[in-house]
Amino acid sequence: MGTVWRARDETLHREVAVKEVRVPAGLPAGDIARMYGRLEREAWAAARIGGRNVVTVHDVVMEDDRPWIVMELIRGPSVADLLCAGGPLAPRHAARIGAEVLGALRAAHAVGVEHRDVKPANVLLSEDGRVVLGDFGIATVEGSTALTMAGEVVGSPEYLPPERALGRPSGPESDLWSLGVMLYATVEGISPFRQDTVLGTLRAVVEQEPPSPTRAGPLTPVIAGLLRKEPSERTPAAEVAAALRDIAQGTDAVTASSRVVPAPAQTVEGTASATATAVSRAPEEVSAGRQDAPEPPAGPRADSGPPRRRRTAAFAAGAAACLLVAGGLAHALTRGDGGG
Repeated sequence: MGTVWRARDETLHREVAVKEVRVPAGLPAGDIARMYGRLEREAWAAARIGGRNVVTVHDVVMEDDRPWIVMELIRGPSVADLLCAGGPLAPRHAARIGAEVLGALRAAHAVGVEHRDVKPANVLLSEDGRVVLGDFGIATVEGSTALTMAGEVVGSPEYLPPERALGRPSGPESDLWSLGVMLYATVEGISPFRQDTVLGTLRAVVEQEPPSPTRAGPLTPVIAGLLRKEPSERTPAAEVAAALRDIAQGTDAVTASSRVVPAPAQTVEGTASATATAVSRAPEEVSAGRQDAPEPPAGPRADSGPPRRRRTAAFAAGAAACLLVAGGLAHALTRGDGGG
């Protein structure tokens, strides 16, 4: 859906990142308007959030009758890049990253922004030591108009919380679920709900408990507390933040783990130039905005255990909606210019 370019701001003489929306050929006018609306919403959402852990947005400009986001250029890999290059991270390293991401999420939630796409590919590790949460392309802003069609599910299936997979309302606790999945993936090397198909992944998200982690150490109870199916039962953000800080600082595992005690499993109920004058595009395309960095290669999975009880009709409706969207997106992308 988009590409991020490294560019030069000719007015302020600095390098920036410029996000471009690429519209697949033949896309209906209404869908194009929603894509442009999401890009502008992304800039609006990120600009509302202060702090060092959220990408800074400088401007939104119109060029060629479409919006472009001008934002700070983060030099460094994503967490997904790190996992692909070096494999799973040690719990202390994962906890430090998780604590920084949680700080960004808490700042976002404080101003009414729900990120909705927390995953390794959207967490950047800057050369200056910052951990930066980016890509607010499907974020929601409290009080603003929805940019999804009825029944549409938008997001990354492996990191999608069960309430959104079932078509239910989401909130800050939904971002905490995605953070839990990301923490699991950083220490285990694979997300806990990954299956061979989108439908299989969604079924696992809604119905199954994640396989027990083998490398998480003191992060194990933190992850368990975040991956409770019922949003109201997930560990509060303040408790998670304290536990992650303890682990990152090397506090004894028993002390850190005692802050977050997982509850018993619960049954889910129903459950060119970027601007005309100021920014010229550099010839190097640095990353794909919505075309995610590759996830770590799939490995052997532990037995996920028996399926959880559920309301089949509710799950089927949510899964079908997501599949329809995924199918429509795949069809739209295959009709594009092939450049991604």
